[in-house]
Amino acid sequence: MLVDNGSRRAEAALSLRRLAADLSREVGEAVHPVSLLHASGIAPERLDGRPAETLEPFMRRQLAAGAQAFAILPLFFGRSRAVTDFIPDTAAALRHELGPFDLEVADPLVPLPGGEPRLVQILCDHVRQASEVEGLSRYRAVLVDHGSPIPEVTAVRRWLAAGMRVAFGDQVTLHEAVMERRAGSQYDFNGALLEDELARMAAEDRSTPAILSMLFLSPGRHAGPGGDIERICRAAEEAYPGFRARPTALVGSHPGLLEILRFRYEQIV
Repeated sequence: MLVDNGSRRAEAALSLRRLAADLSREVGEAVHPVSLLHASGIAPERLDGRPAETLEPFMRRQLAAGAQAFAILPLFFGRSRAVTDFIPDTAAALRHELGPFDLEVADPLVPLPGGEPRLVQILCDHVRQASEVEGLSRYRAVLVDHGSPIPEVTAVRRWLAAGMRVAFGDQVTLHEAVMERRAGSQYDFNGALLEDELARMAAEDRSTPAILSMLFLSPGRHAGPGGDIERICRAAEEAYPGFRARPTALVGSHPGLLEILRFRYEQIV
């Protein structure tokens, strides 16, 4: 199973299917696209008539059909609670009800402390591509992710940002921002909200554009067409005339992601 968190947006479920199909062809075995939650609420007619799969009912059906072993490739950048809690808890409940079975869970996309240099390359590629499309010779970059109250997940973004700074050298100044963070100084490790970081950057220098390096896999509420990030960029440009903020493509669109997933597959299968 190629497993993501799940979204109520059809574009996210279709993106997961595309990745699973590409990986299936790459490894010569069936790879099932499965979400942890939410995706089953998408109307099937928005998914070419085929409902999205979610973890518990999918595994339940497979166990009823005689399956005895499962392998999960987490489509997560770090070890979020989805990986550390939700998947093990779901498996434990099924074992308690239906009996024993084997479950292997691969590393996330950026296992720390070793990290994943190939993802640094993906992010840098997307920033450079966006700068070429926009015709920019001078710009700043902002690595933006969803944001997490878990320090170990924020550490993934920090690790990637450090690698990007090395790759860009003195050519590009790299900032970091999040879409969501909890109130309180105890969550300062998570970083600044994107709207605050863009406002600070624009107030400091309106003439140098910002390219948002999108640490998101698929379109959703924040990322992709019509998402919150597009709205925040437009608001910053309206509030600070002359300032430009442009998001990159998403990680899931880069062919290098398939190489990482194939490696994770080979590690456990």
